[in-house]
Amino acid sequence: MIGLYRPGNSLVHRAPALLKLGLLAVGMLMIGVVGDPLVFVWAAAAVVGLYALAGMPPTAAWPQVGPILWILLFAVPVQVLVAGGSAAGWLTAGLMAGRLVVAVALAALFTLTTTVTAVLEAFQVLLKPFFRWVDADRVGLLVALTIRCIPLVAAIVREVLEARRARGAEGSIVALAVPVVVRSLYAADAIGEALAARGLDD
Repeated sequence: MIGLYRPGNSLVHRAPALLKLGLLAVGMLMIGVVGDPLVFVWAAAAVVGLYALAGMPPTAAWPQVGPILWILLFAVPVQVLVAGGSAAGWLTAGLMAGRLVVAVALAALFTLTTTVTAVLEAFQVLLKPFFRWVDADRVGLLVALTIRCIPLVAAIVREVLEARRARGAEGSIVALAVPVVVRSLYAADAIGEALAARGLDD
């Protein structure tokens, strides 16, 4: 969801994050249990309709859906082989692939139309009833830090790869992992010091 949000004023954008989270959960559940291809086609059409309602082209989900398709290039044939190569096996494999693509597209729509702040606030509201056992504010902070660290680590990996490429260096995965881990630890230490300076070290 990092950097994926696209501002807008559609009904989908304005819907409360908690409502969208609930509908997303229900949608995922329905997609997971659909066994009728016709019903599944209607579900896929509904997702496309939601993209249109949000003013988003379906291609907006491509950065998330695209990598899944590479996985399915291997997963679908394996599923068919496990099923004995029958027509029923192809149907099962097709439904499995379709479920995954539609589910990822639906999740992408949520992140396209919901800010990170709204998601964090929704988590805090959900956890408030459990205040005796869970500190909702701290969980929200943890989620925020996790979300922030994903692009931070990705940037570190990209910088290390670019530095290696500039030096014409090739090497093992260990030669890449060591500088990434070291720089990530330095970044984590800096974040820890910033939190401690704000009295959040306990």
